[in-house]
Amino acid sequence: MGFSVNTNPASLTALRNLEAANRQSTTNGQVVSTGQKVRGAIDDASNFAIAQGLRGDIKATGAIIQGLNNAKGIARVALAGATSVSDLMADIRKKITEGANEGNTAQQQQILQNDYLELLAQFRQVLENAEYNGVNIVIETAIPFNLAVGTVRNVDVLANLQGDTLRLNGQRLDLAYARMAAEDISSPANALTALTVAQQQEVDISTALGQLGSDLRQLELQTQQLQATLDATEEGLGNIVDADMARASAEQSALQVRQQLSVQTLGIANEAPRVLLGLFQ
Repeated sequence: MGFSVNTNPASLTALRNLEAANRQSTTNGQVVSTGQKVRGAIDDASNFAIAQGLRGDIKATGAIIQGLNNAKGIARVALAGATSVSDLMADIRKKITEGANEGNTAQQQQILQNDYLELLAQFRQVLENAEYNGVNIVIETAIPFNLAVGTVRNVDVLANLQGDTLRLNGQRLDLAYARMAAEDISSPANALTALTVAQQQEVDISTALGQLGSDLRQLELQTQQLQATLDATEEGLGNIVDADMARASAEQSALQVRQQLSVQTLGIANEAPRVLLGLFQ
């Protein structure tokens, strides 16, 4: 085609190049501003679908970890309470042993009995305070601190995305208190009976301590495993959607140069028809 004032192929080509550079600059600018190369399904439908699934897994895993942390709080408080009553049982047994001494005077025996009752009151208070977020797993759920057979509260918590659960087993330590409260050391003979009961309660409390420690350790291990999984999932999500900011910055600089060159080229192309004016002079 010769010179024409109606059609300017060079100008149209320069205009297309400028529009393409503008579109790429806009897209790359969004990458730079958000830090993501996949922001929606329009960018990359398959990778966006994968990323959405991973985001759902990340949120669900975070909720499971929170549940495990709550259960660990319950377990730690219960374990602290069980440890305290275990320590108290050593003091109680010492007091009972002193009460079994037939050389005690009546006054001394009464003092030992009063000390025994005070230790038991402290025993009960420790168990009543072993509560976390309204949950106490070391006393009976219905009528605590009695000799009747009752139930304790177990805590079942989600362990993974597959719906498996872990159980934090409740321990009825208030029964140990009730058995000790049924005894007295007002006489050496009574103290000997109480000593036999106390020794058995120490065994039961030690068993409860072991179970609580084991359950807490299991919760800790599961939390660590889930946290590692969560970190790996977040890293995988980043590999899919996160932009290489160094590359994006370099591309943005190159696009700005292309835009400037396209504008200059378009200006030159638009000047070409003016050459025709010389033909009519």
